[in-house]
Amino acid sequence: MVKRRAVSNPLGLAVLAFLLWEPMHPYELGRRLKETDKDRSFKYNRGSLYMVVGQLKKAGFITEQETVRDTQRPERTVYALTDAGREELYDWLRELVAQPREEYPLFGAALSLLSVLSPAEAVELLGRRLAALDAQAEETRAGVRAATEQGVAWVFLVEEEYRLAVLDAERGFVARLRESLGAPEYLSEWQRIFGSRS
Repeated sequence: MVKRRAVSNPLGLAVLAFLLWEPMHPYELGRRLKETDKDRSFKYNRGSLYMVVGQLKKAGFITEQETVRDTQRPERTVYALTDAGREELYDWLRELVAQPREEYPLFGAALSLLSVLSPAEAVELLGRRLAALDAQAEETRAGVRAATEQGVAWVFLVEEEYRLAVLDAERGFVARLRESLGAPEYLSEWQRIFGSRS
């Protein structure tokens, strides 16, 4: 069963994980997310990062360790993981790894209404999607190759391997769907149902 979390934004999970290594301030957290390409897995901006840090603090998962004063920068609060935060990190991560969850991707929503488009337009649009998927897959493969050549261990690239598997699966699905939308049976059925409305 899925547990209700005090902080449900996945960015909170990333913050807890980075603070497991060492205490740091939000600016440093953001820098590390970008540096390690985790910003491809966790959508955020500076405001959302500070908001999540505040939520984690309020929940008792992190605590202020110190305030660093620097003449060239505004003062920065360094946060540390609490015991409750460490427990939350492992519990949350275990749940996400072990239990599939129903997610609501926008492409799934579009597919549920795909028949509204003419078959020719749907085929053309899906062709554009295939090209975009190919570009994303090539960019991801190039990133994995570069990281591997720099000695990054495979376990730190596993989310990119997952991304590639999802892209490959979607690419196969979209290619089959395009073919089905061009089948004579579908074209005549679409014409019968939607022809007078288009």
